[in-house]
Amino acid sequence: MPTLDLDLFDTTPATIERLHRAGRRVICYVSVGTVEPQRPDSADFAPEVIGQPLSDYPDERWLDIRQLDKLAPLLGARLDLCRSKGFDAVEADNVDAFANNSGFALTPDDQLVFNRFVARAAHERGLSVGLKNDLDQIPALVADFDWALNEECVQFNECEAYRPFLDAGKAVLHVEYQGSLNEICAVAGVLGGRSSMIKNKTLDASRKPCPRR
Repeated sequence: MPTLDLDLFDTTPATIERLHRAGRRVICYVSVGTVEPQRPDSADFAPEVIGQPLSDYPDERWLDIRQLDKLAPLLGARLDLCRSKGFDAVEADNVDAFANNSGFALTPDDQLVFNRFVARAAHERGLSVGLKNDLDQIPALVADFDWALNEECVQFNECEAYRPFLDAGKAVLHVEYQGSLNEICAVAGVLGGRSSMIKNKTLDASRKPCPRR
């Protein structure tokens, strides 16, 4: 079934209902590992859980994922909003803080605990959930997530890392932001050739999908 990935806060229930009537599934994009200043709930994040800025997005800051007592209610409220608006699934973004300069001494185990919390919280609300990037932890997390979403595995020669999802019969959604469509689709064949595309980095509606295999 055709699937769209849309922002949690910017998308209205009416839009989701219209897309459902048109036979589309709709994924809820939400950052769970960072705080973005423009979001309506950004002031609810305590200063002590806010860390360093992201290298590509200096206004956005990493969260201390170890402090689940403070984060769980806020993230739960976001997932509640996903469900109440009618989304089918969740793209939980920024789930690899341990591998970045977050400002906190995070370990791989800290990340596993947090990511499994996110997956469990989504499932408790009847939402499927995808693992976004975090390639190093795919073998440990493939059983917890329903599908995966990758950015630029062709550019970085990392597509084979998704073999555990494919072997488990789980979909891998894949996007590149530069390069030749023919070359990308040839390399992305390892992902099954069903969900790879080129998009603009601004994530507007423009898309160039690989032909169906």
